[in-house]
Amino acid sequence: MGKIFEALEKSKHIRSSDTVENQENPFSGDDQRQMDTIKESTLPMEEADLDLPKNLSASLVTLTKPNSIEAEQFRLLKNNILFPEKGTPPRSIMVTSASPGEGKSFVSSNLAVSIAQNIDEHVLLMDCDLRSPRIHSIFNLPQGPGLSEYLSQAKPLSSLLVKTFIGKLTILPAGAIPKNPSELLSSEQMRRLIHEVRLRYSDRYIIIDTPPPYITSEANALVRQVDGVIMVIRHGKTRKKDVEDIINIYGREKIIGVVQNFAEKRAGYGYGYYKYGYGYGK
Repeated sequence: MGKIFEALEKSKHIRSSDTVENQENPFSGDDQRQMDTIKESTLPMEEADLDLPKNLSASLVTLTKPNSIEAEQFRLLKNNILFPEKGTPPRSIMVTSASPGEGKSFVSSNLAVSIAQNIDEHVLLMDCDLRSPRIHSIFNLPQGPGLSEYLSQAKPLSSLLVKTFIGKLTILPAGAIPKNPSELLSSEQMRRLIHEVRLRYSDRYIIIDTPPPYITSEANALVRQVDGVIMVIRHGKTRKKDVEDIINIYGREKIIGVVQNFAEKRAGYGYGYYKYGYGYGK
């Protein structure tokens, strides 16, 4: 069975790896049972008495400000993904930006939470920004081992996955900053990891937080392995040409949409979602 997913279902503090029926499968039976446990034991957010942990980042607006316009915008973004006008929903989504500081981790974290709040969907949030990881701090998690150790040291995935207080959201943190992030993320082990989670379980979404493609090559290594890409742009800062260049590099068919972050508050929202760009900087 699928190692990765087994790890997701195994315990309250998930961390997984599988080895089993064939060499293509990077996961093990214990990991599969882990993932199944998680799936069966969780309730929709609306049915749970959710106590937010202390020191939770205020940027998690879907939790800290659930009735805000910003949180509602993430629900709209979620619905655009889960219920596309054509075709099937993208199960693996890469979230990136043209340059640092545009809010990609803010978007990927809130999108993951919003999807996990649904009744049927489960989410794996992966921090693939191995140079400057942020996901663990947003969720107030201790900085421990993660994806880096899975790829470089063959650590069991089940020992690295972290089950959050949002029952259906599991996080694979980045782990220690490695010397060779590009090589790790372009490895066969990484390809098998995404392939296993993406194809084996129909109710599992994978959100991948990646560094800007202009700064590093990691996003370019991952884009071929995902169903779609969300571009995060910063209102008044991101240049239209930069976004157009990235869209041309990845292919227009890969771009699910563009999220405009740091929009003017007087416009009535904290950010906006657009099929292709809007309100870029010059």
